[in-house]
Amino acid sequence: MLETIAAPASMEVVYEYPCALAEVPTFYCPGCTHGVAHRLLAEAIDELNLREQAIVVAPVGCAVFAYKYFNVDGCEAAHGRAPAMATGIKRVLPDNIVITYQGDGDLASIGAAEILHAAARGEKITVVFINNAIYGMTGGQMAPTSLSGQHTTSSPFGRDVAMTGTPIHMSELLAQLDGSAYIVRRSLHNPANIRKAKKAILTALNVQRAGLGFSMVELLSSCPTNWGLTPDAALKWIETEMLPVYPLGDFKVSSAVQSMKTPVSADAGE
Repeated sequence: MLETIAAPASMEVVYEYPCALAEVPTFYCPGCTHGVAHRLLAEAIDELNLREQAIVVAPVGCAVFAYKYFNVDGCEAAHGRAPAMATGIKRVLPDNIVITYQGDGDLASIGAAEILHAAARGEKITVVFINNAIYGMTGGQMAPTSLSGQHTTSSPFGRDVAMTGTPIHMSELLAQLDGSAYIVRRSLHNPANIRKAKKAILTALNVQRAGLGFSMVELLSSCPTNWGLTPDAALKWIETEMLPVYPLGDFKVSSAVQSMKTPVSADAGE
């Protein structure tokens, strides 16, 4: 006779679906880490109790439907113009938490002027910057962040730096501006770095809540489809190919951010 085992009277919930993440199918390819980034942002919004205050500005690119994927207010910006739209929203609604979610083509190419001047002005917005070193949605063309020698549909023989220049390091660039308060780079290629990425997003949102200036978290992300790799191999490619070019770390943590009562995220090397 089988013995019946009684269930515990109460169980502690340690992991559940974020309230700020909509339960809808996404259009991302299998193995793409946009989904991981979405969950981290949603968890951070929940943990800081910001769901009724947050406004997500979606980009043009793979995350074009981001406004559908979060249970917060959202809107769609023209290609590259998310920082400009976020600036207007934040100035009209200063008590809201305004977040742009942008890929490298949207932010570092057509939107380069918008992101540069938003940071220079010290706009009190938070940017989640997905760097997968390629144009994802439009067919895998070379992006400003594509690696030297990287094969893409528009650089089939590898990126020729003599013709197209070297990769643009957006975090290092924006960190030089006085208006930027918190600029860091993290990665999504393994659990340890994913935990550090979430901590950075929490800090960036707290920087905005405290009104300390412009904040951006750059996330190295995989694109198995356009890289021509399996999901596992794409994560390894981030580690072996992207990290040497885009080192992880804190590139700007202003003195005001360092003095925040809320803990600041640790350096990526911790």
